[in-house]
Formats: sequence, structure tokens, C-alpha cells
Amino acid sequence: ALPLRNIPVGTIVHNIELRRGKGGQLARAAGAYAQLMAKEGDYAQIRLVSGEIRLVHLDCLATVGQVGNVDHENVTVGKAGRKRWMGIRPTVRGVAMNPIDHPHGGGEGRAHGGRQPVSPWGLLTKGFKTRKNKQTDKWIVKRRK
Repeated sequence: ALPLRNIPVGTIVHNIELRRGKGGQLARAAGAYAQLMAKEGDYAQIRLVSGEIRLVHLDCLATVGQVGNVDHENVTVGKAGRKRWMGIRPTVRGVAMNPIDHPHGGGEGRAHGGRQPVSPWGLLTKGFKTRKNKQTDKWIVKRRK
């Protein structure tokens, strides 16, 4: 890992710190990367795969290159048992539950949810904005597409 000030503009990087000394937070998943676009004053512009451009302090560390294991997303698990070996428990649908357990639960026979898709706590799950931290807006130069 190197400070961003020592990495040339245009370089592909991963595992980027957002705050000095806190540890890498951006571009850490298998095959992930970001590109160092520019350096202005004390800050570098980083373009993420989502298209978002962010300001990160030049003293923050990043690792040069792309994260390995690019084919991770193409692995077919194959059977439920293998998921269990990984420690992942079965996913139960809301419509298969009782009304006490989920907003989609209950009904006579095989009923559909009867409302927009929601979480077990009633929060909308599709197209619902979850971003709350407005303090970090100043570090986002361009929003993701």
C-alpha cells in the first residue's frame, strides 16, 4: 500500500482508505478496482466502477492493481448443502410466513404479498433510498449513474 500522493494519475488501485489510518474501505470485493483520476491540492479524485467520482485525501493509502479472484461471481454453488458449509442459512420468503412474522405473511392458501415488497420491519425494499449521511456529500464530486 502507498499513499495516493505517491501513485501516478491514471493508475488502477484497490483497498482505498477514506480516512487516514482507518484502513481500506473502497474497492475491496473480488475483482474490484478504482482509478486515480486527478490530484488537486490535498485531495485525489477516484473514479469507482459505479461511475461515482470521490475526493480522497492524498495521505490515504491504497494498493496498486485490481483485487484478484475476478471469476468469483461466476462460481455455481450447486446445492443448498454447499451454502450451509459456507455458514449461510436458508432464506425464507415473507409470503411463506405468518402475519406475525412478516408484512407479506398470512392469507388463505397461497396468497401473494398484497402490498409493495417490504422488509420484515415494513421498510420498502425496491427503489427505496437508504442514504442518510449527508455529511459525506462534500466528498462526492459526481454521483453514481
